[in-house]
Amino acid sequence: MKNPNELEQKIKYSFKNPDLLKTALTHSTYAYENRDSCESNERMEFLGDTVLSLITSEYLYKKYPDVPEGRLSKLKSSLICTESLALFARKIELGSFLYLGKGEVNNNGGDKPTILENAFEALVAAIYLDSSLKEAEDFVLPFISNAVDNNEIIFHDYKTALQEIVQQNPTEILNYVLVGESGPDHQKQFEYEVHLNSNVIGRGTGRSKKQAEQAAARDALVLMGVIRQ
Repeated sequence: MKNPNELEQKIKYSFKNPDLLKTALTHSTYAYENRDSCESNERMEFLGDTVLSLITSEYLYKKYPDVPEGRLSKLKSSLICTESLALFARKIELGSFLYLGKGEVNNNGGDKPTILENAFEALVAAIYLDSSLKEAEDFVLPFISNAVDNNEIIFHDYKTALQEIVQQNPTEILNYVLVGESGPDHQKQFEYEVHLNSNVIGRGTGRSKKQAEQAAARDALVLMGVIRQ
């Protein structure tokens, strides 16, 4: 496990109360094994989830003034889901700073999406408690804005759009096929094809299978002339 001071350098924030940072980094399995000396980050997860939701909601509200409420809700859900928060956590190598129980250490718990998600939420809460909502916002917004601007998060449901088109002809069969997989476990790259009957109509890659399938569906919609390249 790395020194928490290195994490402070990574996130460019120094805690006035280091105990808050330690709690944010403490998984329940470690807390259970060391019951007399520490508490887990579970309560902080609860608070961090709310703070994240508020920051993300305000960001989307201001960035997309003409987008209706239902669409904004879907965008927010995409940004703060397990997959997205685990991605943000990996960007700062958060897993390498976590206090984990022996079982989780042996099972590579520091790279499990749910553990990373919860730790990221707890870290947001720790910054908020240590300072202010503004400091928490300064920490969170670069992750959110970069995800939006660099298309790291899938906001458009191209699979549903493609399915609705294909369903107009009941005899057509749509199928997604994994054709490639590369990279280490923490940085996987998947490649998918979407087949209409036996014909390849789209290809796409992504950091998750879901992302790659969406990219393949988008490629198919471009081929059909439904959307522009």
